[in-house]
Amino acid sequence: MKTFAHAAVFLCITLFSSLGYAQEIGLQLYSLREQFKTDVEGTLKLVSDWGIKSLEGGDTYGLPLDEFQDLLEKYDLQVVSVGSSFEELRDNPAAAIQRAEDYDAEYIMCAWIPHKDKFKMADAKSAVEVFNQAGKQAKAAGLTLVYHPHGYEFAKHGKGTLFDFMAEQATDFDFEMDVYWVKHGGEDPMELLNTYPDKFKLMHLKDMKAGVKGNLSGHEDVETNVTLGTGTIDIAALVRRAGELGIPYLFIEDESSSVVQQVPKSLEFLGQLRKM
Repeated sequence: MKTFAHAAVFLCITLFSSLGYAQEIGLQLYSLREQFKTDVEGTLKLVSDWGIKSLEGGDTYGLPLDEFQDLLEKYDLQVVSVGSSFEELRDNPAAAIQRAEDYDAEYIMCAWIPHKDKFKMADAKSAVEVFNQAGKQAKAAGLTLVYHPHGYEFAKHGKGTLFDFMAEQATDFDFEMDVYWVKHGGEDPMELLNTYPDKFKLMHLKDMKAGVKGNLSGHEDVETNVTLGTGTIDIAALVRRAGELGIPYLFIEDESSSVVQQVPKSLEFLGQLRKM
């Protein structure tokens, strides 16, 4: 299975390269948070065995930075996007920029905006201000700041949503689409891509188990993350559209307890897109 998964990634990258897109399938390391608790090197080796090279992460899982970097080099892995909290971007964006530079990453990603109960306009306005200020500093360092919506941003506002407001006000930051959370929040990922073709710089590939209704909470049972191509999201169409838009990295994120079994199958599915 590992050998086939490696081939699947290669074929997927080759597909998009042949169409003129420099696009890679990567992995959001949060997917393997439980595995990292007991075996950091073994987990990185597993990712490498899957044929994946590009990562979204930023944590060293208890190791000194230089030791973790040595392991990345040993297994031919590259962190291209690092995570940052909203609080860090608000209070100390220089720390996020330094983390990105430590990994020679291209992107800084924030995945959550603190808020009480419901996400409101005041939260959106505060976030836009923080992200634009931090994003301006990131740009000066040659980096791109992206915000990863979690669904609650699709609360109605005027004739649109609070996400629409954020997108319109985003002068110095962009977005990373998690297709699962967009659908969970009641939106159509394809429609959103087509509405904002220049706003989404990265993508999370995550499929949704049949029967999930979704809401504006930004939370869901992690076991509703299923193998790509087996859920209710048209992953194939979104991958192809992302290629057309030139989105360079598509990160598989599988938060389920079956991640080790599901990721190779997801890679196999992505490899099969070459034949379609």
